[in-house]
Amino acid sequence: MITTEKVDFNEKIKQGAVAIDVRTSAEFNSGHAKGSINIPLDSISKKVSNYAGKEVVVVCRSGARSAQAKKIFEKQGITCYNAGAWENIK
Repeated sequence: MITTEKVDFNEKIKQGAVAIDVRTSAEFNSGHAKGSINIPLDSISKKVSNYAGKEVVVVCRSGARSAQAKKIFEKQGITCYNAGAWENIK
């Protein structure tokens, strides 16, 4: 089971963090959090530099893919939070 950090993810987003959903486009189109951006996990490495200087909240279906995305963002020095399932943000 994936555990999430003890962070108010919705508050982080209200304060300007970018919500990124790393599921596939088809998954994202079947339902997603309002205002979230879809960047599938296999495309994150190509787009991570676009978020330099910003905080990011990543989500997916269960938290596994978002955990991988979090590591990619953090390797580039970007503050990133894993909110787990996309339903955890509003």
